[in-house]
Amino acid sequence: MKRSRKVLNWIAGLFLLLIVVLVIVIATFDWNRLKPFINDKVSQAIGRPFAIQGDLSVDWQREPTEDGWHAWVPWPEFTARDIRVGNPAWAAKPQFAQLDALRFRLSPLPLIAHRIDVPSLQLVHPSIDLQRDKQGRATWDFTLPQSDGQPSTWNLQLGSIGFDRGDVSLDDAASKIKLQVAITPLQQAIPYDQLVAQQSTTTNAQTGTRSKAADKKDPTTDAADGQAAAAASKTSYQFAWQVDGSYQGAPLKGSGKTGAVLALQEANQPFPVQADVHIGDSHIALVGTLTDPVHLAALDLKLWFSGSSMAKLYAITGVTLPNTPPYATEGRLKAELHRNNSRFSYENFHGHIGGSDTSGSLLYTTGGARPKLSGNLSSQLLQFADLAPLIGGGSDEEKKQRGDKTVQPADKLLPVEPFSTDRWKAMDADVTFNAVRIVQNDKLPINSLNTHLVLDNGVLQLAPLNFGLAGGTIQSTIRLDGSKAPLQGAIKIGARHLKLKQLFPTFAPMQTAFGEINGDVNLTARGNSVAALLGSSNGEMKLLMNNGAISKTLLETAGLNVGNIVIGKLFGDRTVQINCAASDMTARDGLFNMNLFVFDTDDAVIKVDGTVNFANEKLDLNVRPQTKGFRIFSLRTPLYVRGTLKNPDVGVQKMPLIVRGAGAVTLGVVAAPAAALLALISPNHGDDSSNTCRDVLQQLRNSGTAMPATEAATKSTVIKKTK
Repeated sequence: MKRSRKVLNWIAGLFLLLIVVLVIVIATFDWNRLKPFINDKVSQAIGRPFAIQGDLSVDWQREPTEDGWHAWVPWPEFTARDIRVGNPAWAAKPQFAQLDALRFRLSPLPLIAHRIDVPSLQLVHPSIDLQRDKQGRATWDFTLPQSDGQPSTWNLQLGSIGFDRGDVSLDDAASKIKLQVAITPLQQAIPYDQLVAQQSTTTNAQTGTRSKAADKKDPTTDAADGQAAAAASKTSYQFAWQVDGSYQGAPLKGSGKTGAVLALQEANQPFPVQADVHIGDSHIALVGTLTDPVHLAALDLKLWFSGSSMAKLYAITGVTLPNTPPYATEGRLKAELHRNNSRFSYENFHGHIGGSDTSGSLLYTTGGARPKLSGNLSSQLLQFADLAPLIGGGSDEEKKQRGDKTVQPADKLLPVEPFSTDRWKAMDADVTFNAVRIVQNDKLPINSLNTHLVLDNGVLQLAPLNFGLAGGTIQSTIRLDGSKAPLQGAIKIGARHLKLKQLFPTFAPMQTAFGEINGDVNLTARGNSVAALLGSSNGEMKLLMNNGAISKTLLETAGLNVGNIVIGKLFGDRTVQINCAASDMTARDGLFNMNLFVFDTDDAVIKVDGTVNFANEKLDLNVRPQTKGFRIFSLRTPLYVRGTLKNPDVGVQKMPLIVRGAGAVTLGVVAAPAAALLALISPNHGDDSSNTCRDVLQQLRNSGTAMPATEAATKSTVIKKTK
């Protein structure tokens, strides 16, 4: 019995001795002896040179977070100093990364189960050089050894990454990006809530996006909701960064702040981020959190955009947006980021585009045949002038500001700026837009606008595109097929019941008018600009106005350059009552022919014939007045309209034409146009009320000759009574 105890004591003593010897060997082992082995194995694993040029040391400490007997097991903390990672041979610089030190702790017990458990990894003064050439080769793509098809029995678990000051450079020839980023520790940590409030105040002051609704909210709650907000408020910003460089040829400069520890395994632990960046004249500011960075699954930011034109955001975000006046928006960006199917939602944003307000929510998704933008936008007050950039309008200075290099020819009125149809194929869209009130100027308010924009594989449709104007409606559909070269277009417009007194509310003579304007436009065209589309258009246009008034001053106010010159020649600057104005034009390859264009006034019947060529913007019109009685002798002289839309030339016809134009004005073969225009008299009203245009057009239809409106009205009344 005593012998057995001695044997057991010897075995226990030997075991303890071995443990002591092992501890002494490990504690005194020169880990630098392993550097050649480690350097070789890591170099083989990543496919490029790796070297630990400084000391490799290990410290042993108990882990305070462990409990029970696990708390007695010491953990090794490895420190490798002066680490170099080489670049591939084609790169411009020899080093991919350099660190003053790499420090990490390792849990020893999980090694038994083939699991490498590293709770934290600390990078000390990293310096990283990132490069990608025009062929797409990138220094951050590592050539890993080919496996035999069997999964590894070892599993790496990395808890978090910490860092301190560092430098990162990026030269991406494929994306035309060059950046230099410097990261420095803050002298004092800034609480998350405090920085959110600071960024909100600063950016709202710069962009003017602060709204009454936003003023009522606590800005520190905008970045997240519920538990996420509570978790974010416990974090702080500990590092600042500065960036300089260029993006797509535009200068880039910015700054921001981040947290100190990026949690990789704790999906609910937010990492605070903040940025304020200028790319050219586009300004992007954000503040919020990133969680679950391994899967990039959650991004929650308060986001501001501002700049000279939204179209410039295409190069930055990849989202196709139209040309606009200067803009600024503020909203909340939430993102779920996945390799093949990501979702970005810009929620409850508000701001302004030019002089117009805008608000709404947008969703951008990837994963389909093309990315897709969908959502709803609205505006309480939309300045009509802010829509001009959508069709290439605006001055050359405004175009230059928004980045368009197309100079509008001095002698051309129609916009020649080409549509960016190549961008239409980059994504799809399904967006609705509603404007409660549109203003051209104080004298011409437009009641409302609503449209549904659909972009599908390069085909853009606005169906419908409706306006509420002067107590009536303008209903239209537009289809532009950008998948074809040149662009193929089709437009249909129907104007109904536009009240003349509401159309020109500041023109006193019109306030006694009780007439309406009705019209139809149906055109097809091809071309990559407004000028090209109108210059190739085919179709027809019809317009009818009854019981109104007209003057040179009124037409100048409406911006009708040619019309105010003609009316000035005929009537001077006095106001003339219009019993009926009727127009029927057909277009072929941009040449609009006047089948019927007639004004019936108390003084005269005025007929316009000829053509307007939108292909070269040339005018070739004859204006032939027929005086009613002998009150205005000057109206017996026909006029010509030549020149261009931008610079019309209006003058008196020469003597041979005066002779041929003397006497009664015969309107020729106008029966068909007159009959077609009759359908525009009080459409959809179903009434049989008196309408001067009905009488005038009926007379034209029957005889081909206009008579005084009073005589036509009397004759029409007699005919009705006879029936």
